Amino acid sequence: MSRFFVFVGILIRMNEVFLHHIRLRTADIGQIMKNLLYKNINIAYSDTGKGTAIVLLHGFLENSTMWDFFVAEYAKKYRVITIDLLGHGETECLGYVHTMEDMADAVYAVLQEVRIRKAIFMGHSMGGYVALAFAELYPDMIKGIVLQNSTSRADSDERKANRDRAIKAVKQNYTAFVRMSIANLFSEENRERLADEIEALREQAVKTPLQGIVAALEGMKVRNDREVILHFSPYPIMLVLGKHDQSLIYEEHVDQIEGTEVKLVTYPYGHMSHIENRDELLKETLAFFKGC
Repeated sequence: MSRFFVFVGILIRMNEVFLHHIRLRTADIGQIMKNLLYKNINIAYSDTGKGTAIVLLHGFLENSTMWDFFVAEYAKKYRVITIDLLGHGETECLGYVHTMEDMADAVYAVLQEVRIRKAIFMGHSMGGYVALAFAELYPDMIKGIVLQNSTSRADSDERKANRDRAIKAVKQNYTAFVRMSIANLFSEENRERLADEIEALREQAVKTPLQGIVAALEGMKVRNDREVILHFSPYPIMLVLGKHDQSLIYEEHVDQIEGTEVKLVTYPYGHMSHIENRDELLKETLAFFKGC
């Protein structure tokens, strides 16, 4: 009988070592995602670290994995929440149009689940639109906003027409649309240098379902202009723009902060400052967080 208990003890210890190894490998790979049931769909999110909450919102055709490097760094001093927005990553589609308000409400549901009352928001591109929609809907929950390669302005008529063309294109040839869209987010001079990163992004982007892509395009097309938030917000805001961003032309968007206290950070490359200017962006955002 004693041998039996010794054997059981060995098995338990082996299991503990195995589970520890799995946890370490999971942490090495990236964030540990959790799920929240919301309006009969699953929303995927991660919750890492302790301290003031930082909410990271990804862009179109992206998911929470885009933040892996930043989560590891931010979580040394902050509590970091990442969320797969509607129809992206591991979060399911809610409908055939995902407005920025729909996405903001889903973000709110996650923050209620993890009991966060106030946070600093950082959104890349579409994630910035969602952050501003959230600020409009839930202003008392905002400590600060970073708009990374994003804008407070609504789509122009030309931009809306481009969204319609994109919807048609993705329905006709999903893979070609995704591959071309990702490459165009980088400045031309970085496309060869960052070829591996671009391919990795494509691998993540093709996981986005067709319905999620179309619903996001439809939602961005009808989003409201929220430039007023830049002028009257009681919390600090930082705007990050790329000089050679083909998605958000620098000259067409830099003037939205005229007459405001918004901090402008300009980089010499494209739409993907978290990759093209990763270390510089990390330094700037950490300094910004301290002032929020």
